[in-house]
Amino acid sequence: MQDLATGRIIDGFTLGERLPSGGMGSIWRATRADVDFPMILKIPFLDPGQDVSTIVGFEVEEMIMKRLEGPHVPRFVAAGDLAEIPYIAMEFVTGRSLEGEMKQAPYSWQTVAIYGAQIATALAALHRQKVVHLDLKPGNIILADRGAVLIDFGLAHHEELPDLLAEESSIPMGTPAYISPEQVLGDRTNPASDIFALGCILYEMATGEKPYGEPTSKAGMQRRLYHAPVPPRSHSRDIPRWLQEVMLKCMEIDPARRYATASQVLFDLRNPEQVVLTSRADQEAEAGGWRKLVKALVPGGKTPPPIQPSIAARISGAALVLAAVDLSSGVDTLAEEVRLHVARVLEAEKGARLACLTVLKTKLAGEDTLADASGRSVYVNRLVALKDWARPLRLSDARVSFHVVEALDPAAAILNYAGHNDVDHIVMGARASSALRRHLGSVSAQVVAEALCAVTVVRLKRQEEADAARPVPYRPKLIPTGA
Repeated sequence: MQDLATGRIIDGFTLGERLPSGGMGSIWRATRADVDFPMILKIPFLDPGQDVSTIVGFEVEEMIMKRLEGPHVPRFVAAGDLAEIPYIAMEFVTGRSLEGEMKQAPYSWQTVAIYGAQIATALAALHRQKVVHLDLKPGNIILADRGAVLIDFGLAHHEELPDLLAEESSIPMGTPAYISPEQVLGDRTNPASDIFALGCILYEMATGEKPYGEPTSKAGMQRRLYHAPVPPRSHSRDIPRWLQEVMLKCMEIDPARRYATASQVLFDLRNPEQVVLTSRADQEAEAGGWRKLVKALVPGGKTPPPIQPSIAARISGAALVLAAVDLSSGVDTLAEEVRLHVARVLEAEKGARLACLTVLKTKLAGEDTLADASGRSVYVNRLVALKDWARPLRLSDARVSFHVVEALDPAAAILNYAGHNDVDHIVMGARASSALRRHLGSVSAQVVAEALCAVTVVRLKRQEEADAARPVPYRPKLIPTGA
């Protein structure tokens, strides 16, 4: 590898500027005639005596990068053979490294929420592709125009690929400041590990401090198995209680007590008024320093739990369900039928969270009616009606939220809400068809056509449809006498 230099051609790629890189390999800007976007080539160091993890990490990243897609990861272009010159050619993502941005920390809570939502969106997209990053840190996050982009998958784990790193070593792998307790114990399968790292990043952005410092030994990393971090509001009272709740929930020692999915973190960061505050929100450092000892992740702290559910099972069991309810005529028969189907969905998905949404349709021209005949706010009336509609579901405050959206186009409002909050499943009603609906297109038809998630449409049978579906009783044909 000593002859690598600007201008060298490798498999049609022309090396350009050499970029700053770590001790595992070199990174070069590169071009190729048939590729019309900026690229880099990552070329691992394979010198005699090089740590075997360099080769393994290169193989892992190549296998995973080939299978990733979407705006939150670099586009994969090609890979070179280990027998010749190994490399991974991928998109060079233009944007700002979060590591560089951290020099300006602490940030306002508004900025923390915005950046955090972008990272949570990227994590949710990654986990849906059955990949756990396992080295989420500011240096592996690019803030691009298209949102957060995650890079460097050398320590990642794909559920459907062999875990070469786990087979090679039982040593904890990850960046000490952000590594999760279960990673310290050797578990590389849990997407909750990335949520723990996200909590550490949110904490650092809000306080300017790393919650567990930068330990340099395994013993130092193991402290997070027993000790909670200093509460963020002990650093600054400007941090809202709801944001402390989010950060500490992400960093729970037991992964089962963290957010079940990155989408749920995203939802709370974008809907702070819906965050249910617990004792976490009010935690403070005690006089003489924070010395809270928490229950160990595993009794004795020696071995991880033996059985781990799949990444897909963890995500599907903690879906965000959106109930889009038309309450313009009150809680009518269709609204009740929607509630029945929502209950069935929640029964099937025990860990799901429900967002109840109703659209208050506004006028194209003229003033909207802000109050009813008795002077009560129309918005408040609709919110009360939405809560009354959901009450029979008997959900705890932690599992349900309520949203009244004012919009000219109900379908667009539902789609925007679902996309903004990374909803997994929409349940909504559809009114009986009419000539006008067929001409203009119904709200449900538009949502079904454009939603990026599962949609259940609930519709009542019209009486004539019910009559047509009813079986006709058998009547024997009478044969006239003498025929």
